[in-house]
Amino acid sequence: MKLTEKMIRFAECKLGSTEYAGWCLAFIEDALEISNHIEIFGGDSAKESCEMYKDALRGGVPERGAFVFYDCLCQSENGPVNWGHCGVSFGDGRVNHAWDVVRIDDYLAIEKLTALTGDHPKYLVIFLLHADSISRLE
Repeated sequence: MKLTEKMIRFAECKLGSTEYAGWCLAFIEDALEISNHIEIFGGDSAKESCEMYKDALRGGVPERGAFVFYDCLCQSENGPVNWGHCGVSFGDGRVNHAWDVVRIDDYLAIEKLTALTGDHPKYLVIFLLHADSISRLE
């Protein structure tokens, strides 16, 4: 089974779980790493990871297994911070992501969600090097 399919199966098994509430980056990393017994290195936040991958980013409808990134202000001890938001694409416009629970939403409908800060995620880009390409980067 391909890395992408293992990652998506892991993510689907977490639907409805509060285990990753507020930890969207940990969710997509665990979906890829735990299901495939590999380790990837990204940033400390969704926004930082997006910046690290900027040379491989593009817009449009996300491909299956692609990481999808959003700008999003999140609550911190020092006030709102743009930690961003992220999820995993099913390739049909739906994204599996951790919000208050692990859920599936259309990639543009995620912009209608409201963060604790009152902010709404803003769709940025997808990381083109989806899961099946990541293993070659190790």
